[in-house]
Amino acid sequence: MNDDADQQHLTANPGYAQGQLAKAFTTALTHGDTDTRRRAESRVTRWRAVLAGMAGGLLSIGSRTPVAGLPAWVTPEVVHGSFATGTPSAGGPLQPYETRLAERFGVPADRRALFAHCLTDTGLAWLWGQLNSGRYEVTVPEEGALLTMAWLVRHGETAAALDLVAELEPFADQLRFLPRPSTGRPAPDVTDALHRRSVSDTVDRLVRRRPNAAVETQREALAVWQPFGDELLAHWLETAGGENGPVLELVPDADWLERGAGLLSRYRLLAEEHTRCGKHRDPKGNLGILRGALEENVAGRELDARRLGLLRHAVASMVLRRGLPGSAPHTELRRVQRAQAALPSHHALAQVLVGRLAGLPQEAGIADLTPVLAPVSEPEQRETGLPAGAQLPPVLRRVVEGALSAPVSTLVERGVVPSAEVLAELVPRLVAVTTARAYDDKALRTLMATNYRAFRNRRSLLLLNLERQVRIEELPWVRAVAAQRGDGTAEAALLLRQLGELAVRGFPGTILPNPLVRELGVLARQSELGAPLVEELAADIFMDAFGPKFLVAAGIAGELLGGSLYERYYGVDYAAIHDLAIAETSEAAGRSDGTGSGAGPRTSPGFARLCAERAAAASSAPAGPKSGSSSGSWVAANGKVIEQSQILTTHNLATLVHRVGIAPEPGWADLARRCFGTVCRLTTRVHHNPWPYSTIKDAAYAWRQLVFHLSLCPPSEQRRVLDGLDAEAARHAPHVAARLAPALAGLRLVADGGAFAPDGTADGGRARRLLGWTTDGHWLATDPTAVETKGS
Repeated sequence: MNDDADQQHLTANPGYAQGQLAKAFTTALTHGDTDTRRRAESRVTRWRAVLAGMAGGLLSIGSRTPVAGLPAWVTPEVVHGSFATGTPSAGGPLQPYETRLAERFGVPADRRALFAHCLTDTGLAWLWGQLNSGRYEVTVPEEGALLTMAWLVRHGETAAALDLVAELEPFADQLRFLPRPSTGRPAPDVTDALHRRSVSDTVDRLVRRRPNAAVETQREALAVWQPFGDELLAHWLETAGGENGPVLELVPDADWLERGAGLLSRYRLLAEEHTRCGKHRDPKGNLGILRGALEENVAGRELDARRLGLLRHAVASMVLRRGLPGSAPHTELRRVQRAQAALPSHHALAQVLVGRLAGLPQEAGIADLTPVLAPVSEPEQRETGLPAGAQLPPVLRRVVEGALSAPVSTLVERGVVPSAEVLAELVPRLVAVTTARAYDDKALRTLMATNYRAFRNRRSLLLLNLERQVRIEELPWVRAVAAQRGDGTAEAALLLRQLGELAVRGFPGTILPNPLVRELGVLARQSELGAPLVEELAADIFMDAFGPKFLVAAGIAGELLGGSLYERYYGVDYAAIHDLAIAETSEAAGRSDGTGSGAGPRTSPGFARLCAERAAAASSAPAGPKSGSSSGSWVAANGKVIEQSQILTTHNLATLVHRVGIAPEPGWADLARRCFGTVCRLTTRVHHNPWPYSTIKDAAYAWRQLVFHLSLCPPSEQRRVLDGLDAEAARHAPHVAARLAPALAGLRLVADGGAFAPDGTADGGRARRLLGWTTDGHWLATDPTAVETKGS
């Protein structure tokens, strides 16, 4: 799913699709949940379509035009694994809104008739009304096509409108090109506030919460059965001859038996009404023994010696454990338990929140959470019976906080956006607005922002031969208004810098995920900063080739990091990379001068060769254990080459610093320390992990970012950071410091002017370069503390 092209041609294996079909089929037949079975049946249908399309030649999986007869700009339906099914996302049966529009327009209920109607004066008038109001929705980009055509006609761009209609017309009977009318408010032109979830989404989450069975069972035990057990115990203690005498030392009288019969009648009513807790039914439990003995006495039967012994033991143990009913310790214990049982359930408090949210705009976020998260009020107490002043538990507060509407930096700071992956989900909204601001006309701005958000819902395709995903500028209706764009470079550059700083500051130990790289890449192209951003390539479809932008990114890294701790730690020769870039540029220029095809280079063979050579050199390092890993596979071999590309390019960090100009606060030293905290947390998860290699890979990525940030610090600050890393490691389990000791020794060695051997080790293996991917087992998977304990 990378963005560049390769020389060789590969095709997708249908084995993956067959496996997914089998899994979906099994789930559809065997799962206990009806909704899950229904969803699995839908997946079965889609995977059958994938396999049928591959077998029949309709589908070419791995191509950016996977469906025969459909151009690349058509949004495909994509299933897990990025396989196209052959069905366009804008295709299928008529949507209800299309049927309603056909009735309103007085045309047949088919797409071609709707398309033709929108080319008439009446249809254009309706489209212009939608543009004026902004009250429409575009869920797939195709639904904005005819709106764009109408805008062109209204502004005298007749030729462009006719060209667009000509390109759309062959697909008018298949695809829906009309927008969805909406009664909601139009999207704003400017939005500094974002929300992760809408009020409606939050309500849905709260409604789906069900009472916790274990908590409600405990509540019933505290509120019902323990007080009843106390009554039963007190009743039996009346038959003791003295304070410490055995029960049934005194013969029960008629009044005692009558009150006992009343207790048994009440027990039957309680057992019928309160069914969660079953412990009271256990004949061997203390409550069961007391109740069973009472039933015998009330029935006029004398207890035999065994049952009398059980009764006396149960009474004695209950008194010993909690004290006599009515005593000070017993009374205090029951008071605390009554208060605990009276606490409102999370389910009940969730219903209070649902009521509060009902009066808010459902498709928006919440700018002020204070009234929503306030304690239960007196009117709510009267309505629900919950105690006034009851606080909302953290688990419910977090659900509501997901709807907070605030600047994205605030959402990151407050933990509403907990990861770079979640940040990537929100960024398209900002990029959409920034991209649309380049259009002067307000209606066109709104349309292009809506179109961008819909385009970002388009799922990536599985692409082989390093083909690139379709870009938004390839959509015919976006191309048709390209001339209307003004200069948005400054605004794109500003947002790119802000988002780059936010991602690096908020998640310093995490590489930028591909969806975020894609959005930043859009801004980089618009800003014209010459900032190539590279994706993390998938090891399972890697084809031993890199696009030219990887070499350009490595050259930028060399401009920033030449002679730095980073260059020396990873053994990079950035001067040689500079020479390689010049050589490949000259070769490309020669082709364009008539010695070649004139096309730009599709790959960088020199960069690919360099990464492969570095990966092979790393393989000579002493290995660690191989337990629980497929690290010897061809996928891991690919991963090693890809990791070297990330080392050489810094996986976008150098580009963001050197070309975009990010300077995250409070500075590089703080980011380096936080990266090491991430390394320690990930190393903690390696312990007793039967499949540790994915975690080790992530730890090595965080370590690489630590080295990068540290390299931007002056030497004195580097030393202060290095001196503090041992203390951070000591905050974690002992095995963490022991596992990381070789990596820390290696980093200090290089910082002091030393160097690794070609295999990435030094000092007899006591110092090591930390890398993630391996085909030979990994030394970080070994627990040195366990080895030392065993040896001693």
